[in-house]
Amino acid sequence: MTPTLLPRMTCKSGQSLLLTLCLTLVLSISANGRTLIGAGDPWPPFLDPDLPGNGIAVQIVSAAMETQGYDIEWQNMPWARALFGVRDAEYDILVGAWYTDERAEFLLFSEPYIDNDVRIIMRADDDFQFEGIEDLTGKRIGTVLGYGYGDEFNQADNYIPEPAVNLITNIRRLVGRRVDLTVEDELVARFLINEINPDFIEQIRFSETPLMSNSLHVAVGQAHPEAQEIIDAFNAGFAVIRENGTYEQILRENNLIE
Repeated sequence: MTPTLLPRMTCKSGQSLLLTLCLTLVLSISANGRTLIGAGDPWPPFLDPDLPGNGIAVQIVSAAMETQGYDIEWQNMPWARALFGVRDAEYDILVGAWYTDERAEFLLFSEPYIDNDVRIIMRADDDFQFEGIEDLTGKRIGTVLGYGYGDEFNQADNYIPEPAVNLITNIRRLVGRRVDLTVEDELVARFLINEINPDFIEQIRFSETPLMSNSLHVAVGQAHPEAQEIIDAFNAGFAVIRENGTYEQILRENNLIE
């Protein structure tokens, strides 16, 4: 990324007020040009304001963007607001987003930076076996508003979606037999359940066959005036932190690799 170019200005000696104003303007321009507002909802261990560095995804993206002269200020909000806020350039980036064809109509995506295995979740006493989308026929499935679960799932019409605001609501509905199934990345689901109610983990099980294996990306709204520049900066920065060992260190510190 080319460093931000500042306007030329002169401040004559002895004019302290003018000098102060000049310095303030320079610092303001520099900061505004280098700080990106990242949006997302709590999705631990990848995004969470209560975790070190706001979660693994924010740590990775911040480290990559720092090599290119950017800072990331992450704001926590419901996913639907984050998604459409980035679409409309109200916020700069989605720190962690899955690619779908629908989203690609209004977002630009970076290279993938971490993999997820999304699985069907069922009650432990349910003998349901998942091997493919056709097995979901007639099932009431708890989903999260605005989440993408892969184009095949999103476009299927053989199940009954039961949207909720977050996964834990869906787990409670699943255990309470108000939905038949729910769906989430296994690592995320285990982390959240352990944080909220560890007893739930004994009452559910995960499908052996994943619904999908997906990857996290940085995403920027196509309406953003610097969309391609931001995506290019992340891709370049990600290559840097993979080469210098920072990426591996983040994964190791968060117990994703040994």
